[in-house]
Amino acid sequence: MFAVLRRAVIPVLMAAVFVAAAPPPVKTQSPGFYRLAVGSFEVTALYDGNLRIGPQILHGLDPSALQGLLAGEFADTNEKGVLTAINAYLVNTGAHLILVDAGLGTCGGPATGHLIDNLKAAGYRPEDVDAVLITHMHGDHVCGLSKAGARLFPNATVYAADADLAYWLTTQPNDPAAEWKKGVQQMVQPYKAAGVLKGFKPGTVLFPGVTAVDTKGHTPGHVSYLFQSSGQSFLALGDIVHVHAVQFSHPEVTIDYDTDQAAARAARLALFDRLAKEKLSFGGAHLPFPGIGHLRKDASGTAYVPAEYAPLP
Repeated sequence: MFAVLRRAVIPVLMAAVFVAAAPPPVKTQSPGFYRLAVGSFEVTALYDGNLRIGPQILHGLDPSALQGLLAGEFADTNEKGVLTAINAYLVNTGAHLILVDAGLGTCGGPATGHLIDNLKAAGYRPEDVDAVLITHMHGDHVCGLSKAGARLFPNATVYAADADLAYWLTTQPNDPAAEWKKGVQQMVQPYKAAGVLKGFKPGTVLFPGVTAVDTKGHTPGHVSYLFQSSGQSFLALGDIVHVHAVQFSHPEVTIDYDTDQAAARAARLALFDRLAKEKLSFGGAHLPFPGIGHLRKDASGTAYVPAEYAPLP
């Protein structure tokens, strides 16, 4: 009798225990930061959030071929488009704490605006940043500079190329980009009012080991930033690539957001040659987080080789 009861009851009790022991799913990721050593410089990738890009705004490739590339790379797509990260890069040179781009901030709703939380998780405070280098003045790179008219990086000087400042801070009569420019102007105004919005020409050495590289085309003053220390280099690309599943293998493909399509294409082709030839480590604002890797070019074409997760030396 007891043996029969044991066989009937014990499985029920064990099942109840196992069901009760499982906690609910957490449904959050770990903080979005990743570190890379570049000589004596410490580079920290920071995740601000994500947006989606509709494939129809890419140009230079047959739509069926485009869809084939996205499917082949298992790209995360839905009716709103291709999932695209928004990354920024924090570089501690030992003398300066430099942020490259400030993300979309709260301009993108709940999907964005995580940069400052991730910066804090990485061990820094917004007030520690003394320089913000802007690759170009699109909203997903400058909206994170300020909030409600206040500087989010209160001790930082903001740097952008002269050509971008001239374009974005000036509105012409019947300017088709007037509303877009108005938003950008609001984000940089607190820094301009404080006298800490500075321009420069491409090729300028902004700080020891930090050089602005001319990559105009996506915007009139788009630049990338080259960091060099102890014989090692890292290039923060900005928006040279928007959709990695397409533009690494087909660098001729442009996007609606390119101010000058031909110049943007030429800048990407030239930079890809340099990245491959010099075996430069780079970080992209819209590559899958942390967006760091190398470019390989061989007889089969061009390919992105993402960095492996690794401890710092």
